[in-house]
Amino acid sequence: MNKRSKAKAGRITLEIVMVLLSLVFLYPLFLAINNSLKSFGEVMTDVIALPKQLAFENYSYVWSFINYPKLFLNNFVITGLGLAGIILVSSIAAYKLARTKSRWSALLYMLCIMPMLIPFQSIMLTVLQLAKNINLSESTWGLGLLYWGFGAPLAVFIYHGFVKGIPQEIDESAKIDGASGFKLFFLVIFPLLKSVTATIVIIDVMWIWNDFLLPLLMVNGSPDTKTLTLAAYTFVGQYTSDWQYAMTAMVMAVLPSIVVFIFLQKYIVKGVVAGAVKG
Repeated sequence: MNKRSKAKAGRITLEIVMVLLSLVFLYPLFLAINNSLKSFGEVMTDVIALPKQLAFENYSYVWSFINYPKLFLNNFVITGLGLAGIILVSSIAAYKLARTKSRWSALLYMLCIMPMLIPFQSIMLTVLQLAKNINLSESTWGLGLLYWGFGAPLAVFIYHGFVKGIPQEIDESAKIDGASGFKLFFLVIFPLLKSVTATIVIIDVMWIWNDFLLPLLMVNGSPDTKTLTLAAYTFVGQYTSDWQYAMTAMVMAVLPSIVVFIFLQKYIVKGVVAGAVKG
């Protein structure tokens, strides 16, 4: 077998392995959709079997029971507020740290990205108490603000690597033309960060929209501030569990983020690779 044939066989083998791995990761989603279209009796009888009769009424029931438009708006506000803060704060911080060549800037950069190594479970009680003390709990905008701190470390890391690849002569030329400070950043530098910003948007939308633990701690007590993922949890109780409705609510909760990912997923690899190469 020549080198070309070996390379072709290797590619085919790799593609087969990737397809099999994709099926493994997609199987839980298939189970959720499959059981969302069953009656309670069918779910309890066999969770793997296909539904004998499609129960689309599950979706209409869940839509009205959890007040889906209201919870969708809550998710939208939380995700939008969190995303806007992460991008604004992280991009400015990363730009300033990358352009400032000193020992202190290197130390501050390390402090900014070190929280990525801290498990959320180890600090969640402290965060909960702090949020209550400053009146951020039980509100959608308060939850959105909390995501700034949790999402900034990764965003700073990605932005910092990308900014280092932007020639500093661009800054100097802009300053000669009269741009400086925030005007220099927003009119000259930030447009150059478009691809890496798209990557951060997709990653954080998938994370914030589908997050369960932080909303459970912060807004679970009030029906008006619940999120879509929390609504799915309401169908599972100590004495009774409507699994068909829980699966339906979960599918309805994750569907918007899946649609965003499908249309914008090409920017994830593009932005991360660009930042890694430039960094």
